[in-house]
Amino acid sequence: MSNQQPAVTFEEIRALLRNLPGPDLDSGTAALLRERQLTKPAGSLGRLEELAQWVATWQGQHPPDIRRPRVAVFAGNHGVAANGVSAYPQAVTAQMVANFQNGGAAVNQLCEAADADLRVYELDLENPTADFTKGPAMGEEECCRTMAYGMMAVEMGIQLLALGEMGIGNSTSAAALCLALFGGEAADWTGRGTGVDDEGLARKIAAVEAGLAANPEAKDDPLEALRRLGGYELAAIAGAILAARVARVPVLLDGFACTAAAAVLFKADRRALDHCVVAHRSVEPGHSRLLEAIGKEPLLDLGMRLGEGSGATLAINIVKSAVACHGGMATFADAGVSGREG
Repeated sequence: MSNQQPAVTFEEIRALLRNLPGPDLDSGTAALLRERQLTKPAGSLGRLEELAQWVATWQGQHPPDIRRPRVAVFAGNHGVAANGVSAYPQAVTAQMVANFQNGGAAVNQLCEAADADLRVYELDLENPTADFTKGPAMGEEECCRTMAYGMMAVEMGIQLLALGEMGIGNSTSAAALCLALFGGEAADWTGRGTGVDDEGLARKIAAVEAGLAANPEAKDDPLEALRRLGGYELAAIAGAILAARVARVPVLLDGFACTAAAAVLFKADRRALDHCVVAHRSVEPGHSRLLEAIGKEPLLDLGMRLGEGSGATLAINIVKSAVACHGGMATFADAGVSGREG
């Protein structure tokens, strides 16, 4: 991550949140009207029909088009990892980034299957965030600069953005974020992540509790929660989601950590994630609770908990299929098929 990102402040981010573009109702209506004319019983393609309308609404065009999907994976390290909250050492983050770059990870194979462009963004892996059990993970300028970096990942021409993350310790950060944003108990949000044993899980829960105790201000403002309890990759994801909204790019969110980053924006404005679909339900127990809190129904539930954007990438082909059916199917009139009576 370069230190030359544009200067941004929380106030500017709040102003952006207050002025997010809304849905393109004309495009959404055009999709709905076409859907009613296609050669099938109404509603028979289920959520595929909703997805086609969603893409048209947030791309602001009809028919929708997804020839250029992008997968963006942000990688960052967490100071909280020093508390023994992961089954893997922090060095794995950089090692997995190298694996992404060499084409050896699951997300590489899924991108190839979806014909999607993969970009991996390293966020100062040699310098993790501060340990949030002792104070804020990031300063405001640091957090804002990282959000701005994430915004820059949304380049012109992208038609669908799938977001993911890599970072040892980030399920602990995500749990702390969710506790600050939505309340409850630390144990409600904390799971085994990379596969910690019972003692490791106890350390994770204790770290989440200590994080809230050390950063009580995190409960008062979602952006403060992000900077105090989040990580570089989570801040970058939040920035990418905002930039995608401004650029009219629909977004697929991955699992628990990615959705927790998005939830920061939801708490700031309940409409901020309207252009986002959650791709899958993670096995992490906090994810189901989080999905309920933000009112999102995931597309897939396959028992996955890998991260690295794998679930979001897998869902690209589902969205592509929805758009293909919407644009390619004949209407009743075109096919000379009798439509529904009455």
